[in-house]
Order: sequence, then structure tokens, then C-alpha cells
Amino acid sequence: MKRLGRSAIIFVAIGLAIYAGVYYAAERLMYRNGHSNAFFKIATATEPEFDWVILGASHAMPLDFADFDAQMQRETGLRIINLASPGTGPLYNRFVFEQFLEQHRAKNLLYVLDSFAFYSRLWNEDRFTDAKLLRGTPFKLATALWRYNRREGVDARAVLDYVTGFSKINNRERFQEDMWEGEPQFDRVYRPSASAVKSRIAYLYPDATTPAALSRYLTAFSGLLELAEGRGVHVVVIKMPAPGQFRAQLPAETAFDEAISRLLAGRAVPFRDFSPDFDEPRFYFDTDHLNRAGLTEFLSRDLKAILVAPPSAPTSP
Repeated sequence: MKRLGRSAIIFVAIGLAIYAGVYYAAERLMYRNGHSNAFFKIATATEPEFDWVILGASHAMPLDFADFDAQMQRETGLRIINLASPGTGPLYNRFVFEQFLEQHRAKNLLYVLDSFAFYSRLWNEDRFTDAKLLRGTPFKLATALWRYNRREGVDARAVLDYVTGFSKINNRERFQEDMWEGEPQFDRVYRPSASAVKSRIAYLYPDATTPAALSRYLTAFSGLLELAEGRGVHVVVIKMPAPGQFRAQLPAETAFDEAISRLLAGRAVPFRDFSPDFDEPRFYFDTDHLNRAGLTEFLSRDLKAILVAPPSAPTSP
């Protein structure tokens, strides 16, 4: 029995050593192929302080596609880091911002607002367990995730995945650059499609737009604003341009605008709504994301002025 016990211990030890080796290799590969993951950007950022941090979901991500972030920094003379992630709501973005502030400082925060992200846990709690995000995240967040598990109801499987590296080890795309699917389309010009818009809206709003969900995620967003205020970070909130065909299908958008405007006005946070400003299809690469031409125009016409001289007074959408 003693020999059997020793053999079992040796067998387990060998298995753990092999797993640790595979995990280490997967982690190094993640660093080699990392690109768009917010936590990867935080871990690899060399600047201690940035003039702007950008947060939000996929509508904010094209600001970092290809060389566009470098273009913005060159034209404004500012240091900018874009930590937006696909399909992420205020709860997930608050977590990202907390982790950023543990290692870096920021003067300003640009939050790109999307109403869909305030109506479903799919874009908030459930994003913590999304394999595509997990596999690009460095192994540093287990303790912080456990706090969110206890405080915000984040699934404990997120903690387990971070600790074991399961998503990294089982990543079928491990040898490819960690890039969101929209980036290769950046120079594409969209051809309007009513059916594509309908499918897109159904995807973004999988649940009913309930007041209870809105209240929960407005509270999470308010917590992000409090965090920024406590660290002396000036916040500006914007809505990115979107085609009229897309905007017309957004459910409960008027109620959302009224709720978010009250919240931001109460905290003296400036809010700029650019959603109706660019209606031509030539400015988009799909149903609702600006392409290179659209962003270039948006930067020149609106965004550059905000980045160079951040507004201080709230306005209605």
C-alpha cells in the first residue's frame, strides 16, 4: 500500500509538472500573439501615465485598429491607450479600469456608450467567463476576480479558468494574432442590409430592456465614475456615430438616453451624442462600426477637439 501510495503521488506530480509546462508555454504564446485584449495591453504598457484611457464595447475598438491609435496620438500629441473590448458592459469595463489603475495613471477617461450593454448580464457578468477574452488575458487577476465573484455575482468558473489556464491551453487559434474579427474589415465599405441590421439588433439585445437591468448596470457605471473621480480622472462620455437604419431599430433608446443623461448631469460628467452625425454607408464597415474613412472624418470633425481640450460641462444628448 505504501508503494502504491508513493507511485500515485509520483504519477500526480509528473502530471502536474507536465500541465504546468503546457500552461507556461500557452502563457508565453499568449504574450507573443497578444494584440487586442485589454488586460494584455495593461500588462505590456510601458508608460506609467496616459493622457487618455478609452473604455467601451466594440464601437470604441476601431479607434485602435491598424495604425489609427498611432494616428490619433500623432495628431493630438497625447498618450492614449484603448482598453475597449467586444460586447462589454459597464461592470466588465469597471473591472478593466480598476486593474489599469493598479499599475498606471490616467488624466482622462473617454467612455464610449452603448445602450445594449446596460440591459443584459451577457455583456457584463457573463463576459468574465467568455473563452475568447479569457485566453488572451495574462495570469494576474485571480484574486481580483474572486472579489468580483463574491461582490458582483461573477461566475466562479471565471476564477477557475484564470487559475488553471484552461482557455489558453485549449485555444485552437493559439498561433494566430489575438484580433477581433472586425479589425480585418476596417477598410471595407458597408452595403446597407435591413436583414443584417435586424440580426444585429437581435444579437445585441437578447433580453428584454427591463428597468431592473438598466438600474443594475447604471449602478455599475456609477461605480466606475466614482472610481475615476476618486483618482482624479476627468471623464467624458460619448456615443459614436451610427447609421440611421441601425439607430431606428434600437429598443427603448429614448428612455436610456434620459436615464444616462440624468446620471451624468448629477455627476457633472460631459456627454456628447454623435450618433446621428454620420449617416452615409461609406463611413461604416458593417451595420454600425465606423471604418477608416468614417473614423478619420470623426477624428477631424469632433473627436480631436475633445481629446485636446476635454469639455467640462454636461450637455443633453
